[in-house]
Amino acid sequence: MLLAIDAGNTNVVFALLDGRTVKGRWRIATDPRRTADEYAVWLVQLLSLEGYERSDVGGVIVSTVVPRATHNLQVLAEKYFKTTALIAGQPPVEYGMAIDVPEPQSLGADRAVNTIAAHALHEGDLIVIDFGTATTVDWVDFRGAYKGGIIAPGINLSLDALVAAAAKLPRIGIEAPADPTVIGRDTVSQMQIGIYWGYIAMIEGLVARMKAEVGRPVTVVATGGLAVLFEKNTPIFDCIEPDLTIQGLAMMWERAQK
Repeated sequence: MLLAIDAGNTNVVFALLDGRTVKGRWRIATDPRRTADEYAVWLVQLLSLEGYERSDVGGVIVSTVVPRATHNLQVLAEKYFKTTALIAGQPPVEYGMAIDVPEPQSLGADRAVNTIAAHALHEGDLIVIDFGTATTVDWVDFRGAYKGGIIAPGINLSLDALVAAAAKLPRIGIEAPADPTVIGRDTVSQMQIGIYWGYIAMIEGLVARMKAEVGRPVTVVATGGLAVLFEKNTPIFDCIEPDLTIQGLAMMWERAQK
């Protein structure tokens, strides 16, 4: 089986796949100082709890936007899974797609892998929204080329900044307000409205502007844990692919084997 690792700015996600079927998924807080041994103690126990052994892993592929974490993940693969980790974007798993922007090397690995997976799963022009540490909104044209996009603060990042900068505002959870009104009657409800409905308004506005610029029919694909939360109150998403990055890594692995 394949161990796909998506190292983001907030969490590192480990997924065990049989083909493209996800058999297990685990996440740990991103810490570039975390050693291969620390990863192994945690991960091997989780594999065992799901009935898997280290020997079940036949390959490892990594997508990372945290360069300092890469080495320890490579050591993890070599020391504990007896295989060389493939790094998305580096031989033999180059992206194999056009990155039609002035500085293609600046495109994050997660966004490139999302582009590959979204184009493989859906036809035509696509807008891919990834709700992570940052919220990214990317245009993938009908040929599968990355054409550009938007980077906005993620909703958790926005909430953290708000609470940190305003001494009297409490920490709140991110959830859809129980009442659909946008006129809050107390501090907590006003914060929930501002964060939740404000974020939906931002996404709807950005997608509308991007669609107008593309000028062709577009399918909107969302990924990231919070996509389901927003789906309840906006028709902007055509589909949600919760494992888009992991699926993209599996596709790149398959291509490398050929």
